[in-house]
Amino acid sequence: MKYSILIQWSEEDSSYVASLPEWGKYARTHGKTYEEALENAKEVLEDLVYAYNQVNKPLPSPQILQLA
Repeated sequence: MKYSILIQWSEEDSSYVASLPEWGKYARTHGKTYEEALENAKEVLEDLVYAYNQVNKPLPSPQILQLA
């Protein structure tokens, strides 16, 4: 899957927050470590793709980085 995962440290939460930008502002998870946040984000992404497919909802278009 070619979807973006943005991982940032949150002082407020004292954890890493992983966002899935193509899926909207509520598609987030977290982890105590960067690696845990990444693994949790992968699981959320799999769940979102599965759920969308179950109801025949089109998947969002991935954001593709175009380098010059």
